[in-house]
Amino acid sequence: MCEGTDPRMSILGLKKKQPKTFKVKVITMDAEVEFSCEVKWKGKDLFDLVCRTIGLRETWFFGLRYTVKDTYAWLKMEKRVLDQEVPKEFPITFHFLAKFFPEKVEEELVQEITQHLFFLQVKKQILDEEIFCSPEAAVLLASYAVQAKYGDYDPNFHKPGFLAQDELMPKRVLMQYQMTPDMWEEKITAWYAEHRGIARDEAEMDYLKIAQDLDMYGVSYFSITQNKRDTELLLGVDAQGLHIYNPNNKLNPNKSFPWSGIRNISYSEKEFTIKPLDKKKEVFKFYSSQLRVNKLILQLCIGNHDLFMRRRKVDSIEVQQMKAQAKEEKARKKMERQILSREKQMREDAERAKEEMERRLFQLQDEARLANDALLRSEETADLLAEKAQIAEEEAKLLAHKAAEAEQERQRLEVTALKTKEEKRLIEQKMREAEQLTVKLVEQSERRLKEADHLKQDLNEAKDAERRAKQKLLEITKTTYPIMAAYSSPPLTLEGGDLNLDAGPCKMDFKDSDMKRLSMEIERERLEYMEKSKHLQEQLKELKSEIESLKLEEQQQSSMFAPRTDPRLYFEQPYVPQSNRNSAYLAQMAYSEEV
Repeated sequence: MCEGTDPRMSILGLKKKQPKTFKVKVITMDAEVEFSCEVKWKGKDLFDLVCRTIGLRETWFFGLRYTVKDTYAWLKMEKRVLDQEVPKEFPITFHFLAKFFPEKVEEELVQEITQHLFFLQVKKQILDEEIFCSPEAAVLLASYAVQAKYGDYDPNFHKPGFLAQDELMPKRVLMQYQMTPDMWEEKITAWYAEHRGIARDEAEMDYLKIAQDLDMYGVSYFSITQNKRDTELLLGVDAQGLHIYNPNNKLNPNKSFPWSGIRNISYSEKEFTIKPLDKKKEVFKFYSSQLRVNKLILQLCIGNHDLFMRRRKVDSIEVQQMKAQAKEEKARKKMERQILSREKQMREDAERAKEEMERRLFQLQDEARLANDALLRSEETADLLAEKAQIAEEEAKLLAHKAAEAEQERQRLEVTALKTKEEKRLIEQKMREAEQLTVKLVEQSERRLKEADHLKQDLNEAKDAERRAKQKLLEITKTTYPIMAAYSSPPLTLEGGDLNLDAGPCKMDFKDSDMKRLSMEIERERLEYMEKSKHLQEQLKELKSEIESLKLEEQQQSSMFAPRTDPRLYFEQPYVPQSNRNSAYLAQMAYSEEV
């Protein structure tokens, strides 16, 4: 230590330096912001910094809330931040929330940011079931929330299931009905589709206008007791006044004290006193469990009463300016929305026209392609038809040639048929003549056979006569031989087998020459029969060959010009008996030859 140095200064120098700033985290309904605050800042300094940061001018509705033990408290504007019962952890966390609620949101909420913050906070309170909501109202509110988030409904973009990740309905309502998420989404989408053309700020305002009619909207509830017997009640503080509820019924108050009927509100430690404006009415007293709660109730009562009185006065210049600006801003945004809507409509029309043109272009291209294909097919068909026409022409020529040939063949066949008929007629005539000749020959053969039989019989008779004559002659010779020997007569002799009776006195007329003549005549007739039979057999063979050739020609003609009469009908029937007769005749001729 140096001489001349003040010991107190050295001791102060050993002390730790106090920080001049501290960290604060402010959580709004849609963002989190951190600030570096000075130690000497009051609550108003931090609050104004937050409002400037988010662009909020309607500051009288909001406050910075923090958690203290088992309850909450609002940051006081006139005291330093660090001097209040804020958490000692850094950064200190505050929630920027609506502390007071308007009676009529459409008239009192001017700025769009104010509307948006109220919308987010009320929506969260409904989903957290801090505000009771019927199922029908919950579906309608959810449809406006969807409109505010997604804009106009587009079935091409908003497919089924697009709300699956969004929390839109209170759990109590979801559990109250046995409906699937898809069924709830269908109901919400049905309402959502009817909100077409509503902007985001308008959808949020419509949401708030429906929510402000709910019984628990904007009410802050506190547990109280009315007397020493600790009868539990609920105290509700809102923009209309103070309300007393049963613990199991937060919707319908048992007693209400409007702000216009309250003369004074005070508390003394845990006792809270409400003095009506009408002195004849009884003063209402109740008790709370904590002094901090009484302070909070009093703070909310003062703030709501001030706003209640403020609404009944002429707006300040600042509020009038904000309303004018907001009106101009709304008009400008409305005009912008109209222009945007027109441009969107024009763009949609242009897109539809473009799509229609593209569709028409594709259609025309398809038609052109089809026409081109049809043209190619037509050309191919034309070529094919030309080729077929040429082939058909050639076939026609060939058919004409064949027809001519067929005609010639037909004429030739007709001529041949005529010739065949003529030949047939001639053959039939020849057959008839041959039959007649055969009949004649058979008759002649039979006659000759009869004659041969007669001749044979005559020959046999002659032979018998000759034998008898020879026997008789021998007998005579034997008888007369001794006599004739006596007379020295020459003996009888047979010359060449013939009996010569000329030498004797008894000369016989029957000679051997007649027998030879008869044999020669029979032999000659036999030879003639043989020649005639041979000639007839040759004629029959020729006739048979002609019949066979005629049969073949008739078969060929019948196959070419069916039906035709079978030539066998003409030739077979007469041919068989004739052949049989010829066979009989030949047999007879053979027998004659043997004879």
